[in-house]
Amino acid sequence: MDAPLLLVGCGKMGGAMLQGWIERAMVGYGVIIVEPNEMSVEPFALQDGIAVHATPDTIDAKVRPAVVVLAIKPQMMDGAIAAYRRFANPSTLFLSIAAGKTIAYFERHLGADAAIVRAMPNTPAAVGRGITVWVANKKAGPAQRKTAEALLAAVGEVAAVTDEGLLDAVTALSGGGPAYVFLLIECLAQAGVEAGLPADLAMRLARVTVSGSGELTRLSSESAVTLRQNVTSPKGTTLEALNVLMAPDGMQALFTRAIAAATRRSKELAG
Repeated sequence: MDAPLLLVGCGKMGGAMLQGWIERAMVGYGVIIVEPNEMSVEPFALQDGIAVHATPDTIDAKVRPAVVVLAIKPQMMDGAIAAYRRFANPSTLFLSIAAGKTIAYFERHLGADAAIVRAMPNTPAAVGRGITVWVANKKAGPAQRKTAEALLAAVGEVAAVTDEGLLDAVTALSGGGPAYVFLLIECLAQAGVEAGLPADLAMRLARVTVSGSGELTRLSSESAVTLRQNVTSPKGTTLEALNVLMAPDGMQALFTRAIAAATRRSKELAG
């Protein structure tokens, strides 16, 4: 980038992204943060090249950011977006991570000529293990798309799509996915308690098993199917459990209904 980056919102996701950009020396022209919560910006406020504003009104009128990253909650967007229209020009990219806010929404508020990338990250970005799917409008040029991908890759893996409609299913699967995994940990631990284990041991077993299995999946060249089969001995205990979990009304049916429900809700929110 050959101009400052403007970060609107420095909460958990915005802060995680900013930390990734700093660690990778991606913000040499400086960062302007708009965030009213002083505690959120405290880790960054005293760093060189970072300026913090409680509102966009105090940003110098001469500033022309290379990228405006919109990292505020979707329900706050309607009241905030108008203040950033002044930055809309062909050389400034708008990168939004607000769930449910479509490219058409931003074009209405920023102008039809605004270069826009809409992205859906997830919370493991906080430890550099996120995954983000993004889509660009026609006004975003090749260099701007490359910039967006680089910024998003600072906190994990990235994937680009050309069909914006896919982001509803992405939101349902990977956006909400961490919550489903955390629920799995809760359920495993509770099942362990009901099988007779002490609660603290059951939770420890569940947490380490899920996190370790995730890391094994990440590092292994084998498919999830093969990894599952590797754990499953014929006529063994794991097979007995899988006969329950893989029954017609088991986990697949449950997750299919869950993802479908979340996808519908994402479409409703986009309205």
